[in-house]
Amino acid sequence: MSLMQGKRGVIFGLANDKSIAWGVAQQLHEAGAELAFTYLNDALEKRVRPLAESLGSNVILPCDVGSDEQIEAVFSELKERWGSIDFVVHAVAFANRDDLKNPFHQTSREGFQLALDISAYSLLPMTRYALPLMKDGGSIVTMSYLGAIRAVPGYNVMGVAKAALEASVRYLAYELGAQNVRVNAVSAGPIKTLAASGVANFKEKLRIMEERSPLKRLVTQDEVGKATLYLLSDLSSAVTGEIHYVDGGFSIAAG
Repeated sequence: MSLMQGKRGVIFGLANDKSIAWGVAQQLHEAGAELAFTYLNDALEKRVRPLAESLGSNVILPCDVGSDEQIEAVFSELKERWGSIDFVVHAVAFANRDDLKNPFHQTSREGFQLALDISAYSLLPMTRYALPLMKDGGSIVTMSYLGAIRAVPGYNVMGVAKAALEASVRYLAYELGAQNVRVNAVSAGPIKTLAASGVANFKEKLRIMEERSPLKRLVTQDEVGKATLYLLSDLSSAVTGEIHYVDGGFSIAAG
């Protein structure tokens, strides 16, 4: 498959082979894209590097998305190596475990700021530093969840962060359309990831999802990857500012 042949881009947020980002990476690789990856720290590098190398990537860079300087350094390295890029995948989110476990009204100020900073604000500097490298236009995709538009018990401050993320997608899409840069989000159904383990009663949420969705099953990494591939490719050349649901129709059933 050559849908992404000749295109290059970077994926932020790969943690392990259960990550949504891994499903995205596999689909992009199979479609012919050349990929760069980032990792947060030494412990995660040990997981990320073998996965990245298995897809032929030799651009594997450290990046704490809470630092504008580190984000800028990633794109400086990409400019040095490639000159230009075609896409960015923002698959990053974080909240303190206590702020997910405790009632939402008990969220600490520091915890609120941290969740919004890592999960939503980080999309802005990524976009800012990616733009000069998107010389012929490009596509940026981030990852959201139903908790952005509905109150999902246990999702708490992360739902607020995802709401801010989705609003950011719309504002960025409006601003960047004239530069032929598209910005969209994929709102995936619940998937067993490392991040999801911090959400209270997650197994019960999986059961409810399976029971109530029109497809009567959970979505997979591959399906989220395929949806993201569509939004990053020329197949979606007129699509921007959209929240693309990949949840088995649960958002409809839950309405």
